[in-house]
Amino acid sequence: MQRPLKVIQELPLRPQDETECRRCDVHCDKVVYPAACVDGSCPFLYAFEEHGRTYVGCMQKVYEVEIDLELLREAQGERNGFGAVKARRQPLPMCRAEVSSCYENRTGEIGCVNPEYFELPQGSPAFRVIARPPVD
Repeated sequence: MQRPLKVIQELPLRPQDETECRRCDVHCDKVVYPAACVDGSCPFLYAFEEHGRTYVGCMQKVYEVEIDLELLREAQGERNGFGAVKARRQPLPMCRAEVSSCYENRTGEIGCVNPEYFELPQGSPAFRVIARPPVD
């Protein structure tokens, strides 16, 4: 009788394209700063009015939330600013993005098990792998 093979974990071809990493006990997420979209007049920023308030969001759905513009500007005037929201898809090159990690004290002895995740791609992969079959 054959035992079925158990797949421990699928490895993506381009880990840097993921928006979250849960491969270890440290949880990492890619985040973007919507205030930077407003300040930089991002061409993908949209606004609409509802109930007498103006809300802004991302047409490319880099983040899915729609934020009250007045509250965002008010928070930007504070010491720490508005802050970041979780990216729901790969940030665009013009996005102010970074990786946010929590539970960093859970890092194992070998460190990060998915270091490519921290690369914020700006178009093409960080390196190329070329496989050459052996010549007989």
